[in-house]
Amino acid sequence: QVLLKSDAPTGDVLLDETLRHIKATESAETVQTWIELLTGETWNPFKLQYQLRNVRERLAKALVEKGILTTEKQNFLLFDMTTHPVSNASEKQRLVKKLQESVLERWVNEPQRMERRTLALLVLAHASDVLENVFASLADDKYDVAMNRTKDLLDMDPEVEAAKAKGTEMIWAVLAAFNK
Repeated sequence: QVLLKSDAPTGDVLLDETLRHIKATESAETVQTWIELLTGETWNPFKLQYQLRNVRERLAKALVEKGILTTEKQNFLLFDMTTHPVSNASEKQRLVKKLQESVLERWVNEPQRMERRTLALLVLAHASDVLENVFASLADDKYDVAMNRTKDLLDMDPEVEAAKAKGTEMIWAVLAAFNK
């Protein structure tokens, strides 16, 4: 269950709104429930007041403002749809290289010794089903090593790993929620 430690503003509009929602709940909710609520993927009418509105659009807009994405209109059959392709390929490549190096060159084989942001990025890439794309440009032998290492990491018991390293409990809880 998610328990709020601090409701101090972070300076990020979506994060601050999330904190207000978590603070406003009467009972603690699970990570799975919060993922559903905050992504708008719940149909529970009693929880609708906790949903963040237009999350994907707001995230895309923030990334457009940072120069990472751009906004385009594309025609899909009869409909015009707004898309957000990557406009800053160097930023994407920097993240891909960071993950590749973390798994191949700086592999510590102990998740509690990994940088938290890198661990979170690996978990989110896995949950978004893009982890294979991160390693696709590698030579076959390095690709196999990278995929085996991340598979071993992602197959670990989230409850056990969360207990080992303070500060990563939420990352492991998110992995557990996506693995259900």
